[in-house]
Amino acid sequence: MDFSYSDEQKLLRDEIVRFAQQELNEGIAQRDREQIFAPELWLKCGEMKLPGLPVPEEYGGGGLDALSTAIALEAFGYGCHDGGLAFSLAAHLLACVIPIWKFGSEEQKHKYLPGLCNGKIIAVNAMSEPDSGSDAFAMRTRAVATPDGLGFRINGTKTFSSNGPVADLAVTFALTDPEKGYHGGVTTFLVEKGTPGFRSSKKWDKMGLRTSPIGELVYEDVYVPASQVLGKVGAGSTQFTHSMDWERACLVACHVGTMERLLEKAIRQARTRKQFGQTIGKFQAVAHRIADMKISLEAARLLIYKAAWGLERSRMVAIDAAIAKVFGSEALVQTALNTVQIFGGYGFMTEYEVERALRDAIGSTIYSGTSEMQRNIIARWLGL
Repeated sequence: MDFSYSDEQKLLRDEIVRFAQQELNEGIAQRDREQIFAPELWLKCGEMKLPGLPVPEEYGGGGLDALSTAIALEAFGYGCHDGGLAFSLAAHLLACVIPIWKFGSEEQKHKYLPGLCNGKIIAVNAMSEPDSGSDAFAMRTRAVATPDGLGFRINGTKTFSSNGPVADLAVTFALTDPEKGYHGGVTTFLVEKGTPGFRSSKKWDKMGLRTSPIGELVYEDVYVPASQVLGKVGAGSTQFTHSMDWERACLVACHVGTMERLLEKAIRQARTRKQFGQTIGKFQAVAHRIADMKISLEAARLLIYKAAWGLERSRMVAIDAAIAKVFGSEALVQTALNTVQIFGGYGFMTEYEVERALRDAIGSTIYSGTSEMQRNIIARWLGL
């Protein structure tokens, strides 16, 4: 595997970094403080086709391969200081756009993908439920076929739904065959905003990623025609697993970009901040901390590139994606914590934007499957 950037990938990376730095970072501290989602910035990202990076051009996407998609998201994480916006966009792309592209009918692709790719349609992945969390087998949301066989009625509640309060389309997972359960008994539905009985309910206040809205989705006897079934009835678990492989492999690419930006901030601080007559980078305790940050960055990048490369080539992608996710997310948290420590009291102040990076990082070990769940996946692949 050769992960050297091609000329096209270099240009792509530079273009995205320049765009994010120039267009997305103004006013981020206020948006974070007031927990504001900025639709105008989302549309700017849509003009760059960031919400549809790997989708074929015929459907309005960027037509990138999986590795180039990871490189692009890494550049976005580096250039965009708005962790919530980066997370919302990646969740939209990887957990919603990918399954529609991969499993949708031609009618569904032409209907939804252009808007999903240009930012005019925002999507939410509706899987997690109040009583299930990581236990997808405990799903209670039910979809019952209507007597005429032309559609389904959905009842249930989804929670921790990223983009839920602002979403136009919900990629909804519901139990259609309780006897089969999760494997073979779950179906994916495309539920549009404004469908009778479907609404966004409670909006959650969060520790970090505050510019990414998250809330509950309520389904009360929601009628969905059979044309809104994604793929085949009963194929939901396969579709969800596929999208999670993409999310774990590529969402963490954003984290790598953030880690690189934090490393650069820490190095600048260590080179300029003086204590006891010398710059703090001369103290071994600080220098070693920064060296560890560099080691984690390079290791995370290689793991993520390998996983992204495997999305289109390897049957082992699930374990590679789990390894990349657990290492990358935990490395992000430690990198952010190290940066706060190197900045000392200044790192604790909102003005320096370091504490926000730490708050945003904490959730990375929880969303897209907790670190504990990733280790379970890895263990199963090892036959344990």
